[in-house]
Amino acid sequence: MSMACAYAIVAYGDDAGALPRILEAAFDEVDRIDRLMSHYKAESPLSRLNRDAASGPVAVEPELFDFIAECLRYSRESGGAFDITVGPLMKTWGFFRGGGRFPSAQEVEDVRERIGYAHVALDASSRTIRFDRPGVELDLGGIAKGYAVDRVVDLLRREHVAAALVSAGGSTIYGLGAPPGREAWDVDIQDPMDSGRVALTVPLKDRALSVSGRSEKSFERDGIVYSHIMDPRTARPVPGILSVAVLTPTGTAGDALDDALFVQGVERSRAYLQRLPATEAIFFLPDTTGAWKMVRLHFTAGRSTTP
Repeated sequence: MSMACAYAIVAYGDDAGALPRILEAAFDEVDRIDRLMSHYKAESPLSRLNRDAASGPVAVEPELFDFIAECLRYSRESGGAFDITVGPLMKTWGFFRGGGRFPSAQEVEDVRERIGYAHVALDASSRTIRFDRPGVELDLGGIAKGYAVDRVVDLLRREHVAAALVSAGGSTIYGLGAPPGREAWDVDIQDPMDSGRVALTVPLKDRALSVSGRSEKSFERDGIVYSHIMDPRTARPVPGILSVAVLTPTGTAGDALDDALFVQGVERSRAYLQRLPATEAIFFLPDTTGAWKMVRLHFTAGRSTTP
């Protein structure tokens, strides 16, 4: 258990005796990243940054600085659909440590003043970060799990592990190589309306699967379901989508893009994905029968395929 989810690794290698040591080191790496990037741990470098950056520039260690810079790049490229400043927004809607609440209109308006990646200023020369106003907070929970998966995969490659499946709570999974006698790892995507059913099985070989869905945390009010996936630009939960799965070269990219595409929706995601030919997106949408329908987007050689 780490980062509030269960990490699991299945691994194959030529030296069976070495695998337990390698996997122990892999889980230690996950814990290290949790200590670095958790906003739930008061002593973490990220929590210190959140406490102090509104008062002035805060020196940040290279790994965390570079990771935050990458997160802000995803924010710029997605037009703000993915944004790591949503921490205060999650608290306003009751999703930080709970199952959700419906805030007042005034609360939503107040928190909008503290949301947006433009409030975060990075100085690469001094490796410092500052916020331009009090109340801004960074929440890396939506992407740090994917980064931890990538770090584990890098470690396994360095140790010459032939094949592995690395899972962060089932929401971010990387297939390294393929298990013996198989072409790839077959991974099930959960039915967005029935957790006991499988919606789709996808092959993973040297790529990641990331899934973002409203079933993880949501509440209902007056017949409307409000999920924990927020549009940072409106400060409200995203309506009309059940879940989004993305296939990407890395877990970090997957964790950023599943949220960004969830916020953008199918039509606006088409243009975004044209710049990401190695990415496939699968949208699960409610339909008029009370069930769901699936839309797949994948751009190759300048053309779109939508099975």
